[in-house]
Amino acid sequence: MAKKNKFSFINLIHEKVIKVVEVTKKGSVKVKRAELKKVLEDSFTLAAKAAASGERVRFPVIGALVRKDVPARKAGKGKNPFTGEDIMIKARPASKKPRWSFPRQLKDTFANKKNW
Repeated sequence: MAKKNKFSFINLIHEKVIKVVEVTKKGSVKVKRAELKKVLEDSFTLAAKAAASGERVRFPVIGALVRKDVPARKAGKGKNPFTGEDIMIKARPASKKPRWSFPRQLKDTFANKKNW
C-alpha cells in the first residue's frame, strides 16, 4: 500500500511556475501574467479540494485551511430573549464546513496598535 503524500502548497506552486517560466538568451526570466494567474488559481483550487477531503492545508504566513465536521442538532424548544416568547428551534443535519486558522505571528501583528 503506497503512502499518500501530504499536500504542499509551496511545492505545487513551485512545480507549476517552473513549467510556465521562460528564460531568455540574456538569462532573464519571463512569466506571462495570465499564466501566473492561472497557476495561482489552480493551486488554490487544488488546496481547497485537499482541505475538503479532510487534510489540513497550510499557506505560508497567512494560515491553514481545514474541514470541520459539524454534528447534527435535534429540534427543541427555546425562548426569544427579547420577548420571552416560546419558540421552536429547527433540527440541523450534520455537515462539513471549512475553517480557517491564523498563525500566532499574524494575530500578534493585528493586535499591535502600532500597525493600525
